[in-house]
Amino acid sequence: MVTTSKLPEWVDRGISEIFPSQNPEQDLANKLDETNKGYKKLRVKLGIDPTGTDIHIGHSILFKKLRSFQDHGHVAVLIIGDFTAQIGDPTGKNKTRVQLSKKEVEENSKTYLQQLGMGKPANKSILDFETKGRIEIRKNSDWLENLNLNSIIELMSSCTVSQMLAKEEFNKRHNSQIPISLHEFLYPLLQGYDSVAVNADIELGGTDQKFNIAIGRDLQRYFKKEPQFGILLPILTGLDGVKKMSKSEMNTVSLNEEPLSMYSKLEKVKDEIIPSYIELLTNFDLAILKSKSPRELQRFMALEVTSNFHGRKDALEAQSNCEKIYLGENEKVGDIPIVDLDSINFPVKFFYLLSYLKFFNSSSEAKRAVKGGGVRIDNIKITNPELVFNSIEELKGKIIQIGKKITKRFKN
Repeated sequence: MVTTSKLPEWVDRGISEIFPSQNPEQDLANKLDETNKGYKKLRVKLGIDPTGTDIHIGHSILFKKLRSFQDHGHVAVLIIGDFTAQIGDPTGKNKTRVQLSKKEVEENSKTYLQQLGMGKPANKSILDFETKGRIEIRKNSDWLENLNLNSIIELMSSCTVSQMLAKEEFNKRHNSQIPISLHEFLYPLLQGYDSVAVNADIELGGTDQKFNIAIGRDLQRYFKKEPQFGILLPILTGLDGVKKMSKSEMNTVSLNEEPLSMYSKLEKVKDEIIPSYIELLTNFDLAILKSKSPRELQRFMALEVTSNFHGRKDALEAQSNCEKIYLGENEKVGDIPIVDLDSINFPVKFFYLLSYLKFFNSSSEAKRAVKGGGVRIDNIKITNPELVFNSIEELKGKIIQIGKKITKRFKN
């Protein structure tokens, strides 16, 4: 991680890169000092494209940093990319993304804001929606939908094809002769124009967003505005310990998961990535990494992260229940999501049961998971997908665990 001695800890922690960083007149630390002396509020932009329904803990790193700026008196400018989501960010994609309808984007944006804590007190939400003057929620359709052809041509004239092909994902696809639709070139320009429209002083993004944030700086300069600073944060490694956290990789922890599910997934995170989880998802002094064993760090991290999203009481209960499941004391386990079996016609094969209950998308996927040892009942690994349950009595009250994703109890 980058360490910049001039920056306060609340800004510096977990940052991968700040740019530009060489020109003293544009140094972020100096800008923060100037705003503190003049009681000026910085406008800190974070754009989200609601292309799905769930926010996972990897996304929360950016919101956590945005909240830090709010807590220090600055304005969070949360851009709901309802217009750009219909195009789709090509970042990290090796093919053209399917475009969403306006209705899909609107529904997704509602669930995003709910997960971020809209309507809740500031001390119980990820972002502060409560304190006056701390947040602006803007939809980029407000300014992008009304751009006429002349304005779009002007935007496109500010950037060259060579610049676009310098973007790593575009370059890979171009060299591999994978089609790039012209509308995809518009995405970074439109996202960059958001910074012009809201007069952003700082933009937050993952390390994969540097190109888009830099385009925003270029466009601000083009429109005779002071260019924003870019603050890049790492992309969290997923539960598999290898790939970035992504729903497509099935290695995520969603913010809206039950406490027990969240805790049990986090407690199994591999030793080598625990330090990054503690640094990026908690506020604890990193000296703690030297004072605990790997197993203690696993439990500590899982408890603290679960507490951040569900409160201390529920996190401690999840930790206790997780230990009881491990010991086979299922009758002592508290509130686990219930699965109703009344609609099942017994006898039934195990793989079909899993598919019918929507634990998997298909019977073949269920078979593969069972054969791979990823399904347990009452902490006993079931490896035969053809196993037959003859009656509902064989499953009543038992706990089913599927990988690190799902822990549920069959109804008594």
